[in-house]
Amino acid sequence: MIIKNIKINNFGKLENKEIEFNDKINLIYGENESGKSTILKFIQSIFYGASKNKNGKNITDYEKYKPWNNGEYSGKIKYTLDNGENYEIFREFDKKNPQIYNEKLEDISKNFNIDKTKGNQFFYDQTKVDEELFLSTIVAEQREVELNEKRQNILLQKITNIVGTGEDNTSFNKTINKLNKKLLEEVGTERSSDRPINNAENRIKEIENEKEEILIYADKKYSIEEENKRITEEINKSENELEIIKNIKNIKEAENLEKEKIKINKNIEEENNKKIENIKDKIEELEKEKTKNLKEKESKVKNKKNYFNLILLVIFVILEIIIYKFTTEIISIISGIIFISIIIFNLIKNQNNKKRITKEFEEKEIKINQNINQLKNEIEIIEKNNKEYINNTEQIEEQMKKETNEKIEKLKNKNNEIEINKILQNSNIQYEYDNQQVKLNNLKLDLHKLEIEKENILPKLENLSSLEEELSNIQEKYEELKNTSKSINLAKEYLEIAYEKMKENVTPKFTKNLSENINKITSGKYKNVKFNDEKGLIVEIENGNYISAENLSIGTIEQLYLSLRLALIDEISEETMPIILDEAFAYYDKTRLENILKYLLEKTKNRQILIFTCTKREQEILEELKIEYNLIKI
Repeated sequence: MIIKNIKINNFGKLENKEIEFNDKINLIYGENESGKSTILKFIQSIFYGASKNKNGKNITDYEKYKPWNNGEYSGKIKYTLDNGENYEIFREFDKKNPQIYNEKLEDISKNFNIDKTKGNQFFYDQTKVDEELFLSTIVAEQREVELNEKRQNILLQKITNIVGTGEDNTSFNKTINKLNKKLLEEVGTERSSDRPINNAENRIKEIENEKEEILIYADKKYSIEEENKRITEEINKSENELEIIKNIKNIKEAENLEKEKIKINKNIEEENNKKIENIKDKIEELEKEKTKNLKEKESKVKNKKNYFNLILLVIFVILEIIIYKFTTEIISIISGIIFISIIIFNLIKNQNNKKRITKEFEEKEIKINQNINQLKNEIEIIEKNNKEYINNTEQIEEQMKKETNEKIEKLKNKNNEIEINKILQNSNIQYEYDNQQVKLNNLKLDLHKLEIEKENILPKLENLSSLEEELSNIQEKYEELKNTSKSINLAKEYLEIAYEKMKENVTPKFTKNLSENINKITSGKYKNVKFNDEKGLIVEIENGNYISAENLSIGTIEQLYLSLRLALIDEISEETMPIILDEAFAYYDKTRLENILKYLLEKTKNRQILIFTCTKREQEILEELKIEYNLIKI
């Protein structure tokens, strides 16, 4: 596999950065904090996604490498597999799945397995290298500054683990000890006394003893249930009888209610008849008043004589004779005209008074007639209402009889007809209802007493049920514990077999590889490397004697660890995976650095190498050795 190109849109402090790699050695140079480790993390994140889990850190990788400028959190990588197939991967780190293109730029993202948690597994499908394996073999990251002794012990332990088990984080002895601890703490043994399996055995015996004591209550519970059944049947019968009485009582009450309605209607009818009589009396009085008014009108009109006009006429005639006799003719004519005018005026005035009197009496007569008509209308309305009340009363009586008969027939159809007739003949249904209610209450009281007695027994019997359930659960747990014990012991057995086969097959291979590496790296100072259970990793020195690997310098141990990791790359994948080194040579002197670079070139002729460094030592040595390389400055 060859990484051809990376394009970083925004990732951590880096933005709009594109880097081309060659197929061999790529030297990525930059000062501290210039972004070299960020580029390495970008490559890892493109393949596996930016982790949103802290995994013991203060902040997740996803949060740590969010763009500083709030730009587009994305990038792309181009690479070629050993079979010559080219791929481009574009990933937006806010999304779980990337876009995957083949060399024809066809989107083939759906061609790979999708993990619900981790997303698209395209890189694992292509190389069989997961993220953990990627970091533990392919990538040698910059190490934190620690005490030499502590770092030496860690590295030495990792080398020993690889030689013994094939994995740097797996120790056979620690694994066996963990299994023994797990067996003791989570299960227990025949020798232990307070472990889960011991506690389960003891509890099983206790429960079986408690069960025997409780079984005596089972017979008593049976007799209570029989009595309960008998009383319940009587209660049901009594409730049925009470329901019948209640229904008949309701029928009677409904009938009485309708009778009350009928009575009210008849009372209203009687009241209306009285109102009609009173109104008729009022009409009679108004007729009399009308007759009286007519007579008064005729009397006043007839008696209204024009005596005053007659007197005036006589006076005017006498005066006219005197005027005619003692004055001129003209004066006589004028006075005559005046006298005649006065008489005519009085005549007109008298006529108007007559009309006024006539009108007053006529208006009074109209008002009386209106009152009479209004009263007659009231009589018609009341008579009409009375007719409706009479009809309504008849309907109520008919409907009442019909509904009462239907309800009684319905009861008879559902129940004993003789019993129904007997209740109907009872004049005091309320008394019958109250007696039945008392009987029912007494039965319920007896049932309640039985239930109290049963409740006193039930906890004991329920305890039996819970004990049986607990016993079943504990027996199931006991079996699980035995199976767990068998599983752990079987795991130990198979682990020991695998460990022996590992020592026979893998360990010789790794020790041979280590021997060759240490001989070349140290220019023959150290030769063979051996591994055994008693002393772990031992190294042969120049005089032929063996010393513990603990006596080697930290630099030599680091060289061994790096060379061993490189050897593992060929074991983990069929792809020729790149080697990525991030400040891996910080503690190497010039000789060691020169030796390891020569070793890398010899061992990795067909493998791409990415070296991240903040010094120019690698560049100087490569130039001294006249080795071609691609320099990338950050």
